[in-house]
Amino acid sequence: MTETDVGLGTVTTPSGMLVLGMAGWIDYWPQVGRPRSERARTAVATGGGHLHGPEDSEPSAWMCEAIAVAAAADRPLRVRAQTSASPFDGEPTIAVLEVDLGQPWPSLDDGEPVQLGDLPVDRCGMVLGDAQALDDFTGLDGQSTDGLADVAYWGTYEDTVHAQFGGDRIPQHPGGHGPRGWLDLPLAEAEAVAERLRTWTQEGPGNGLMVSVDAHTDFHRFNRSGWSRPLLAGVIDLGGCPVLGLGWDPGDHSIRHRGERAHGQVYPVTLEARAGEAVLRWTIPPYDPDL
Repeated sequence: MTETDVGLGTVTTPSGMLVLGMAGWIDYWPQVGRPRSERARTAVATGGGHLHGPEDSEPSAWMCEAIAVAAAADRPLRVRAQTSASPFDGEPTIAVLEVDLGQPWPSLDDGEPVQLGDLPVDRCGMVLGDAQALDDFTGLDGQSTDGLADVAYWGTYEDTVHAQFGGDRIPQHPGGHGPRGWLDLPLAEAEAVAERLRTWTQEGPGNGLMVSVDAHTDFHRFNRSGWSRPLLAGVIDLGGCPVLGLGWDPGDHSIRHRGERAHGQVYPVTLEARAGEAVLRWTIPPYDPDL
């Protein structure tokens, strides 16, 4: 199953700096040097480039990474993808991600792409948006942005727990598949509900039920906005800017991208000219079982 030019929405960059980066490490940037937006500004001043871990080192495995490039500050930037079939389930996955940057790029006049660097596919997903806005992104271990949380449960005793406690199906995947649970509970109530489920299971049938409490961090809002959407891509508002989150099916990631930079699973990000304007392009080759 192959599709082309799947529209994923638009983002804005009022700072004039666009960042494509790894979502799982987004809270780690302050621990390895200057804020991401400051480093993006330095990269943009020299034509754009690769941001990573400590600034005085080479890109390394299991470390924060991003690409920063200049973009128009006064208009929405259209994001689209081309797809290839996943070797995991045959569903479409991103083969090419493109972002219209909304401005010309003089060095692209000769038509040759400009290499900015390469990025792995983060198993936790990718973020695309304004560099300044993303400085305030709350990641995996962040606090709830609205005081709310979602509770989900699944496993061997799911049906028994549903009969005892209720909980609606949460459609986290195309076709409506997903765990049961409750959305948008006050954080303290969500923790109490989860504890009741864990206690009932431990005192009754024993192991066999998984329970999660997901605070409404920006990271979770990204994931939630992509539920049941094409390519698990969703847009959220962050500091008045629409920013895009890109999720990956765990099975597809395991087959195609597992190991990430540590195993050479990195993919080129380039600047290319199209109709007189620059386009950011991230190219992920189709799966080759012999590699």
